[in-house]
Amino acid sequence: MKGRILKGIGGFYYVHAEDGKVYECRARGLFRKDGIKPLTGDEVTMECVQDNEKDAGNIISLLPRRNELIRPAAANVDQAVIIFSLGYPEPDLTLLDKFLILMGTEDVQCVIAFNKNDMSSKEQNNALKTAYERSGCRVLFMSARTGEGLEGFRNCLEKKTSVLAGPSGVGKSSIVNRLWPAANMETGELSRKTGRGKNTTRHTEVFALGNDTYILDTPGFTSLSVDFLEPGELRLYYPEFMPFMGECRFRGCTHVTEPGCRVRQAVEEREVHPARYESYVSIYRDLDSEESRRKRDRIKRSHQS
Repeated sequence: MKGRILKGIGGFYYVHAEDGKVYECRARGLFRKDGIKPLTGDEVTMECVQDNEKDAGNIISLLPRRNELIRPAAANVDQAVIIFSLGYPEPDLTLLDKFLILMGTEDVQCVIAFNKNDMSSKEQNNALKTAYERSGCRVLFMSARTGEGLEGFRNCLEKKTSVLAGPSGVGKSSIVNRLWPAANMETGELSRKTGRGKNTTRHTEVFALGNDTYILDTPGFTSLSVDFLEPGELRLYYPEFMPFMGECRFRGCTHVTEPGCRVRQAVEEREVHPARYESYVSIYRDLDSEESRRKRDRIKRSHQS
């Protein structure tokens, strides 16, 4: 039979098969031999095994992946829906931009959904909408508490496989539970001491919400690294820079300190949003640091060996 991996825990993979059942499966030894790790969202072929207590099986093979994400670890997604909070926790826009960069390296379209918009001003929302629509993302605002904007969020997920991601405590599970109560995701208040969600998602899991509509709920994160990128590659993941490429005074302009930079001029003229540019400069300087360069060198050496 064919099926799809809903989640993987402790060496077991839970596969939603074409007969409508969910089987607890192990991956055959050939996956370990070939260094292949099944991912949540993988489409597989499987065989049933006799077990008097549960539906069980073995994963025989992985079907070709449309794409593969490293963080969150998942396969075969149509879009990434990044949920951030407009209340507590306050949105960390550099963290958001790093996630957009990660999805850009995998060529995955992103939707940005800001929850708790009942705790923000119209001016703040308009500024965020302007900044991120110029980056090529669809931007949504909603409130799991009041229900405002949830229907638009539901519509953006229809007939797609979407990976939901965002920091702990922004309300991912609360939103999905309100729209699809049968999902029954764990929720928890944000810990005031740590700033992280309590009793929330600990592993990536697929939920079937309707015909051809799936979401992959993922553990919350508080940090992301894009150290694998060379500093000169970063500008490729800021789509709003693209109209001005090639118009700078110096070839190979980094858009950070050089005079005659067309991108910096676009920032001054509000053709590029200042917050996005400030994020770019911050991330560029991190990538250009000696520590990041050493990390990339270690990664290269490990691949060569």
